[in-house]
Amino acid sequence: MKKFFVLLSSLVLLSLLLTACGATPTAAPSTAKVDQSLLVQKGKLLVCSDLPYPPFEFFDENGNPAGLDVDMATEIGNRLGLQAQIINSVFDSIIEAVTGGKCDIIMSDMNITADRNKQISFIHYLDVGQSILVAKGNPKNINSPTDLCGQSVAAESGTTEVDYLQGTGDFKGAGLAADCTTAGKPAVTVVATQKDSDALQQLQAGKVVAYFADTPVAGQYAAKNPDQFQLIGQPIQPAPVGIGIPCGGAADCTNVPLTPLGQAIETALKSMMADGTYVKILTKYGAQQSAVTLP
Repeated sequence: MKKFFVLLSSLVLLSLLLTACGATPTAAPSTAKVDQSLLVQKGKLLVCSDLPYPPFEFFDENGNPAGLDVDMATEIGNRLGLQAQIINSVFDSIIEAVTGGKCDIIMSDMNITADRNKQISFIHYLDVGQSILVAKGNPKNINSPTDLCGQSVAAESGTTEVDYLQGTGDFKGAGLAADCTTAGKPAVTVVATQKDSDALQQLQAGKVVAYFADTPVAGQYAAKNPDQFQLIGQPIQPAPVGIGIPCGGAADCTNVPLTPLGQAIETALKSMMADGTYVKILTKYGAQQSAVTLP
């Protein structure tokens, strides 16, 4: 037990009075110990992320990874005593990258879906919707998702946007494909690109009538380029986004508890939520509406 020796001087009495009145020291970030053998590289937290996808991940003016996910990963690493390092990955194969040992975790604005959860575990850290971006002036008069029926739309391969447009994955038998059929309209022609930036270029070049992406991403492109683009609504309402973590080789990760590394990351994230760092990072990138209260 610690012993406190108090000198009854006026200075000490003043200090005690201040403490009694509620003055509290700044809390140090919570940390969790990580077994280094669980990591791809000792001392590092390797993070698979698909750049660019602003504001979540992008390259700054010096060519360095930046963004919401990058800041989150860096802070999580700091609280675990690890140096976060971003590994630029192709989204369509990013799950194979983390399960194949290329990185420790995925932080790439990835929606939690049943298909993905069979392959990896998730820590829920955001809720994000998805929106349509069209050319300025909306020349094709796209005012609702079914206005895209029979049109060409660009989205990044492997995303839930493509699944929604095609009626695949968690949207099998549903999504816009089903809505077009119900409306008696032809299906959407989906232009799936390897990188999200390539999908945006399809719209810029006039090769498609719309670009489909997560709302913060489409919204940022519209806000930064008002002379080129405009936002048309949010056909997919906010859905859970997760940090992806290998589940230890199980055939189906759906009900598998988090690995020790996953538990440590969850502890770090909870401490960020508790001390306000989590909301501060979201606010920095204008994404505070995507906040969740607990992992």
